[in-house]
Amino acid sequence: MRIPSKTRRIRGKPNERQKLFFASRARYTAYGGARGGGKSWALRRKLVGLCLRYAGIHCLLVRRSLGELKANHVRPILEEYGDAVCWHEGEKLFRFPNGSVIALGFCACDRDALRYQGQEYDIIAIDEATQLSEYQFSIFKACLRGVGDVPRRMYLTCNPGGIGHGWVKRLFVDREYRSDENAEDYCFIPALVYDNPVLLKADPAYVKQLESLPKKLKDAWLYGRWDVFEGQFFPEFRQELHVVAKEAIPSPLRYFAAMDYGFDMLAALLLGIDRGGNLFVINEVCIPGLTLREAAERVAALCRGYEVEYIVSSPDLWNRRQDTGRSGFEVMQGVYGMPPMQAADNRRVPGWRILREYLNSSQESPALRISSDCKTLIRSLPALLCDALRIEDASDSPHEITHAPEALRYAVMSRNRPWEERDAPDRNFRFPKKPSRLFSD
Repeated sequence: MRIPSKTRRIRGKPNERQKLFFASRARYTAYGGARGGGKSWALRRKLVGLCLRYAGIHCLLVRRSLGELKANHVRPILEEYGDAVCWHEGEKLFRFPNGSVIALGFCACDRDALRYQGQEYDIIAIDEATQLSEYQFSIFKACLRGVGDVPRRMYLTCNPGGIGHGWVKRLFVDREYRSDENAEDYCFIPALVYDNPVLLKADPAYVKQLESLPKKLKDAWLYGRWDVFEGQFFPEFRQELHVVAKEAIPSPLRYFAAMDYGFDMLAALLLGIDRGGNLFVINEVCIPGLTLREAAERVAALCRGYEVEYIVSSPDLWNRRQDTGRSGFEVMQGVYGMPPMQAADNRRVPGWRILREYLNSSQESPALRISSDCKTLIRSLPALLCDALRIEDASDSPHEITHAPEALRYAVMSRNRPWEERDAPDRNFRFPKKPSRLFSD
């Protein structure tokens, strides 16, 4: 290991946004949101500063590939710090004279993330966090632990777009948290190219390049907007146009429901349609880890108080299960209060096309509006990505954001003809006064 022979002056002065990033004491701090905000410089300067302050700490710096890490961090660190830090090519890590370490890691897929299970780090930095899935992020969160008296923190840089767009936006931008997440643990520091005077002075042409981009890219890359990004499947979705207060939804309506069920997530939507064919999503229930009966009870509660004429569901619920010989439909339909179920037309591309027509924002009053109570659907629709091989289909990754849009697709496919053209619903149907014995567990 080389020991620096004399004090080395490290050049560079943080801008105001970078100062906020350096000062954050949150367990998880995200920085960025637009191109040119000085994310990479701030991230490596923070890591090196922590290593110099705390002797013997173990840090991990992660990106999708080692090639990207070397280009964006290894070479700049060696140029900035010289012999104040020692790079070990074989081990892929930096060592400091006080025993602190920055190890380099890559994560291009779930299999790569699993390599880190069981490892411990005091500090973890994820560069371009929106390139990682929420599952991969959760693996690294579990590695943030130790017994020494040093802070345990994770630092992320991010831009809109990518497979991780949805979870980064949920945690750091929208600040919507699950029961096992603490809002105080998360801090987001937005930064634009205009916050980076060094780049503005050194490369004014770069700013002009961003300003000349097509509108959607300019909104994401220049202004850091998280509701538009490259690869977005529904660029038509505009929160200011499609989302309304629940009190603003008109009546009377005819009510129905739609459901996408899996043990990983139940996504059920309560919807209404007016005489003009306009569709309103009134409420939702999106909960993971429910059995068929538990899911049906949640759906029944969602529909209670409304004259729900039917609920359209994925056709695979009609398949009989080998372990019981019964179908999911039989189990769920036997729950008291469950609306009459019908199998959805689950053709994907035609369904997305119809949904796109409902979302068409070229009109001042689109045919689909969503209650502001439907947090999961509102978050998931703009985060849905285009399939890499079939541009007219939505990607099934990241899977956690697909459930609510799938339920909405079932809903619009069940309404692709006016009420008058549909077979009349069974007006004689009545919910049983007690659970049916025919389908009881």
